[in-house]
Amino acid sequence: MKLLSIAIPCYNSQDYMEHCIRTLLTGGEDVEILIVDDGSKDATPEIADSYAKRYPTIIRAIHQENGGHGSAVNAGIQHATGLYYKVVDSDDWVDEDAFLQVLDKLRELAGGDDTVDLFIANFVYDKVGVKHKKVMRYTSMFPVDQIFGWNDVKLITKGHYLLMHSVIYRTEMLRKCRLELPKHTFYVDNIYVYHPLPYVKKMYYMDVDLYHYYIGREDQSVNEEVMIGRIDQQIKVNKIMVEDYDLWKISNKRLRKYMFNYLEIITVVSTVLLLRSGTEENLEKKRELWKYIKHYDIRLFHHLRNGIMGNTMNLPGRGGRKLSVAAYKLTQKIVGFN
Repeated sequence: MKLLSIAIPCYNSQDYMEHCIRTLLTGGEDVEILIVDDGSKDATPEIADSYAKRYPTIIRAIHQENGGHGSAVNAGIQHATGLYYKVVDSDDWVDEDAFLQVLDKLRELAGGDDTVDLFIANFVYDKVGVKHKKVMRYTSMFPVDQIFGWNDVKLITKGHYLLMHSVIYRTEMLRKCRLELPKHTFYVDNIYVYHPLPYVKKMYYMDVDLYHYYIGREDQSVNEEVMIGRIDQQIKVNKIMVEDYDLWKISNKRLRKYMFNYLEIITVVSTVLLLRSGTEENLEKKRELWKYIKHYDIRLFHHLRNGIMGNTMNLPGRGGRKLSVAAYKLTQKIVGFN
């Protein structure tokens, strides 16, 4: 069995996927790299096959009809043979020194009572043209360099969230929780992080800057204009997360608080984008989203609306717009608009 399976979802990724692959090859035989070609129309399939041929014991090329990012992540989970599983997008990469440190620790934790369900490391917002890159650290939230549970989580603040870039999950736990992401939908990485959380019992956080999250392409999914154009998919993800769990039944208080906060920021992102677009159609979608939450779970509606960000999103007039700008800045921080 491999120590770590890494899925690289690829769609027309010929221009940048090789840099991603090369950084992951640093892991050697401990690593299984699954290049998932999601129905690409460029040279991506040939590049994937060439690497699989050159590194047959490390790399596998998986070809499928186009199903979107979530479908590629699902395919990776289905094919993974590693004890742990990570997703690295084809335009991102890992710091090679940090990667070796993480593999050393995973190897140490593998097997027996020390096997953790979730391994966490920092990620870097690698934004084009920015000299000082922002690093998302979790030192104020999690104990460092030790196995811990939800009761040991320190400070759970709004604006500090696990993203797909920061997590490595135990593969069998992902299968046990029956994680399956929807096809042809952007922003499913939020479901990927959120859905397994109640199944996570043991965690480990290493304060190293492992993942480089590239921000700068005009067609990138986190570009604000692109997100507004795909707002229906953001709303779809938002609703899936609303329906995923009855959060009031989550017994651990800190886990419950964290999941409420996570759901709140996703709802804020949806609402901010709908407000930013300024169209009457999208303002109606904002009203519909909040009406949907109210009808689905009245307690959740009041919880989100009474939260710092929920109130901000629904205040009328000049003061409301001013607070909406503050919420938008927080959204920029979390999502990393380019």
